[in-house]
Amino acid sequence: MRLLPQPPEHPISSMNAPAGAIPGAKKQLRACLLCSIIQTPQDFKRLGCPNCDEILQIQNDSERVASCTSAQFDGVIALTNPGESWVARWQRTDNFVRGLYAIRVTGRLPVDVQDALAVRGYTYRPRDQVQEL
Repeated sequence: MRLLPQPPEHPISSMNAPAGAIPGAKKQLRACLLCSIIQTPQDFKRLGCPNCDEILQIQNDSERVASCTSAQFDGVIALTNPGESWVARWQRTDNFVRGLYAIRVTGRLPVDVQDALAVRGYTYRPRDQVQEL
C-alpha cells in the first residue's frame, strides 16, 4: 500500500471540537462564495478562508467576510481526503483543505473580486448552480 501526501490541516481542525462535529448551529455558519468551505463568521474573520484568502482577503475584515461569504447554503459535505474523493472532484473542491463544504451557496462575489480572479486567469463559477444566459 502506498502512502499519499495528506492535504494541509486547517487551523480549526486542531481545536477541541469532536471529529465530524459541525461547528455550532447552521444559522450561525457561512460558506465562502468562491470555494464553499463552511465556517463561523468569527473564524472567517480570525483565520480568513483557508483556500482563497490570498484572493478574497477577508481575514480581519468584517465587511469583506459579509460580502464574500453567505449564510444561505444547502447541504454539507465533510471532506476528509479531498484529493481522492469523487464528490470533491464533482464539487470542484478536490484541491482544497479538508473540512466542511456546502453543496450549493447562494450569492455572488463582489465585482472587484471577480475582476481580480479574471486578472489572475481564473474563471469564476458561482456555486449556486444557476446558469446565467
